[in-house]
Amino acid sequence: MAKWLVEGDDRLRAGLVLAVVAGLLCGPAMAASGAGLGGLLKKKQTQEAPPEKRPWMVATQPPAMTVPVEPLGFYAPGSYYQGQRQSLVSLDFLDENRLLFTFRAPGLIHRTGDAGEEERQIRAVVIDLPTGVVEHEAVWTLHDHARYLWMLKDGHFLLRDLNDLKQGDASLELKPLLHFPGPLLWLEMDPEQQYLVTDSLEPIQTPEKTESLVKQPEAAYSPPAAGQPEVVLRILRRASGQVLLVSRVHNTVYLPINSAGYLETQAKSDRQWRLNLSSFTGGTRSLATVDSTCDPRVDFITDSELLVNACNPDGSRRLVAWSSDGRRLWEAPTLVNEVWPLLVMSPAGSWMARETLFVTHPIDAYSPLSLDDVLGQVVDVYDAATGKVALRAPASPVLDGGGNAAFSPSGKRLAVVNAGSIEVYDLTRATTPGATGRAH
Repeated sequence: MAKWLVEGDDRLRAGLVLAVVAGLLCGPAMAASGAGLGGLLKKKQTQEAPPEKRPWMVATQPPAMTVPVEPLGFYAPGSYYQGQRQSLVSLDFLDENRLLFTFRAPGLIHRTGDAGEEERQIRAVVIDLPTGVVEHEAVWTLHDHARYLWMLKDGHFLLRDLNDLKQGDASLELKPLLHFPGPLLWLEMDPEQQYLVTDSLEPIQTPEKTESLVKQPEAAYSPPAAGQPEVVLRILRRASGQVLLVSRVHNTVYLPINSAGYLETQAKSDRQWRLNLSSFTGGTRSLATVDSTCDPRVDFITDSELLVNACNPDGSRRLVAWSSDGRRLWEAPTLVNEVWPLLVMSPAGSWMARETLFVTHPIDAYSPLSLDDVLGQVVDVYDAATGKVALRAPASPVLDGGGNAAFSPSGKRLAVVNAGSIEVYDLTRATTPGATGRAH
């Protein structure tokens, strides 16, 4: 049976400050949930550079094995989906030798009486490596276009749809896990996967109760008009469903957490930001001060290491890694013509992959992004301890909602959807970290 959420400790509610992460150059948590960004992109005609002018299209090492995807029923999405950042695929390792590949199944229509335009069919296949044999398959009906699947370290996975969060296994059998009072819009986990952060759209509570749950930095929270639902953010224990924190907010939010607490960015000046860690047991401590001309995006790479995506005064960006005890570990520049970054962490914590779109020119208010400016998608694998790039691999078709790259549980393999196949790279043969010279 699904667990109904049980509200928990009120001590954690008062101190929560939440920030919505947005912008073209910083990957938003909920980019695929609402209206796509395709309408914001200027359309123009350009001539694509030939392959020899695009060295990033060639992987820095050949894949150890490939699995063709067309026999599985996968076909490249049409140009209609470009720029909308919808979640169209999810590629994951169940274990070292089995992949779970799920993807939008075009042409499969199964509408019920109350189904809306958001309904879609997702095909799921479990693939043996290296044979490519399909061990299990299923078709799921989902009801929006945001991310729907999160892999767990024990070979199970979480599937999100409507008000429910289900748990599945290698046989693709699904069991109820959690039921929410309204549609579950998004979720994240800490690196140890002990906690969930969820955003759900729920019926409005009384103003008195709402006001007691939230503290926002810029303005007092004002509940929606009567009859309108509101976004509810929770932090809860994954195993039991016990709610540790609940807050009612204006929009869906991204909240990075580890096993100790949740992280907030606080403006110290126009170009400096303080990183504060609020403990689940009470109290807040400052971890570091980061120089950045924008509100920096922060992600936990491991339980004890976090990554800051900061802006430089010249408009470029850089990655800065910090330990959870406030030590600066490494810094790496990023290319100005790489946009919409998405991070994929290895379960073992040794690697992280950064997916980006490779574009023809730097993007800013005066040079907006056109769909024709997108040359392709690349996956850079970083050594999480040093910030050195060990592998670069192309990904095609371009899937700006992500889901097309995954690490095996040991971190020894990386799988990428590219050029009609799932390409599996042996990271034990990866280029010596730092050989690309992009980190320092």
